[in-house]
Amino acid sequence: MAATKEKILVVENDPAVSDLIARQVLRPQGFEVKVLTEASTALQQAIAYAPDVVIANLDLPGLSGKDFLAALASQNIDIPVIMIAALGQEHDVIQAFRLGASDYLRAPVREAEALAAVERAMKQVRARRERASLSRQLQQTNQELKKRVNELTTIFSIGKAVTSVTDHKELFGQIVEGAIRISESDLGWLLLRDERSKEFILTAHQGLPKSLAKNLNQPWDDGISSLVALSGEPLSIHGQPLGRFKIASLGKAALVVPVKVQKQTVALMVVMRKKDKEYNSSDQAMLAGVSDYASISLVNSRLFRALDERAASLEQAVEQVKNSDELKNDIIDHVTHELRTPLDSAKGYVDVFVNGEMGSLKSVQRDALVSTQQKLERVLAILDAMEKMRETAAPVNQKKVNLNDLANQAVGRAQKAAKEAEVMIIAELPSEPLYVNVDVGQINLVFDALLSNAIKYSPKDREIMVQLGRARNKYPQVSVWDQGMGISAKHLNHVFDRFFQVDNPINKQSGGLGIGLALVKEIVNAHGGKVWAESKLEAGSTFYFALPPAE
Repeated sequence: MAATKEKILVVENDPAVSDLIARQVLRPQGFEVKVLTEASTALQQAIAYAPDVVIANLDLPGLSGKDFLAALASQNIDIPVIMIAALGQEHDVIQAFRLGASDYLRAPVREAEALAAVERAMKQVRARRERASLSRQLQQTNQELKKRVNELTTIFSIGKAVTSVTDHKELFGQIVEGAIRISESDLGWLLLRDERSKEFILTAHQGLPKSLAKNLNQPWDDGISSLVALSGEPLSIHGQPLGRFKIASLGKAALVVPVKVQKQTVALMVVMRKKDKEYNSSDQAMLAGVSDYASISLVNSRLFRALDERAASLEQAVEQVKNSDELKNDIIDHVTHELRTPLDSAKGYVDVFVNGEMGSLKSVQRDALVSTQQKLERVLAILDAMEKMRETAAPVNQKKVNLNDLANQAVGRAQKAAKEAEVMIIAELPSEPLYVNVDVGQINLVFDALLSNAIKYSPKDREIMVQLGRARNKYPQVSVWDQGMGISAKHLNHVFDRFFQVDNPINKQSGGLGIGLALVKEIVNAHGGKVWAESKLEAGSTFYFALPPAE
């Protein structure tokens, strides 16, 4: 018996038969039964009553059972029909099956046969319902899946923009556009807190009327975001409560999500719907994801702005003192001192995010911050090098090592940069060990500087050769050969001078400081070794250094 009452329509003009089927067989089994005596009224009831199964006699007054089947078909009513036929009506039964009957009972009707026929028909009906229900569920699931795919696509596009778009005006516009799309909103805007005045500035928007859009890049209080700025918690509001705020004229539902950096609200993301459709927890979660990207973009913006300002100051200072060794040392002292604290602070700030101390990050978010972390580490490494150049003291922490091992490790460290530059590094190391007493950290800097230099000047799809052996005086010797543009004879004797750079397109584009090779020379000389270079224009360059062997 079904959990809910299923309906049976009995069309039978013999009261004894209808009483047997309805009262004695079906109702005790929990079915809801309606009895009619004429086929003409049965058609109307088949539409109004909507039975699950119809039991009809082939011989009915007025319209026959076959006429009833034809009428159902003409109205596109798909209901299982069980026909009742007497012995000798086999030909009519066959015609009834052709007209759409699903089963038949032979008169006189027996209780067991009637119940079995109804159960067979109901089995078909239930299976049909289940298929319809599954179809609806599948359709709903497909719609949800499409929505999730669209959301993930939007999140991915925003993440890609955060890592590739350098114009922050354009980036914030894309973030607002993504927030509107992912939350199925009609309009939205981003309010960014000014670091000095602490007021919220309308930084980007989409869909605002001209009367409000004129506030772009100006302080603007929309009347609702200030509540979120104070609480630091998202706010969803719709319907009549929204009517108390001045932005109620823009829509009937609003969602405000704070953008936080180190638990401080630095921006506010606002979206609105014109229809009174409440934002649910899923909408809030997706918008929070967009806000995370906005947070990362703000962090990157501040870091890069600070680095650009410091770099500009450094370039100007270096240019002014380029011809004075004494002033060069002074400027190194000053610049390294001024840069060290803010850069250490910035790196620590990024490390907090990368290490997950501010919560979990999406892969795209983590990649963006790791890239920033690596750039900061690179700048700090340059500062370390500059600080080392101030000192001419002998190396510290010297120990006996195999120079082959240091070369092999250096080549491994350089492989990523080589791959990105589309060049290949080949190392030829002797079978015999080349032992030297060195400060491993300083000699690693020598290898890294020479390999970085070779990668920088090598054309794509070319090779860089690292060879180790012994010089004529039996000193362990390293050479790094590239197939770059080469160095003219007049410049070759100056490549190891501090702040010297050959005037070529590559140096102009990369904007180096001219301290890498100078650092190499000072480190090698401090170890009692020698460094030199050989080169011809358009024929590549080879840089050498030799170190005293370990006793």
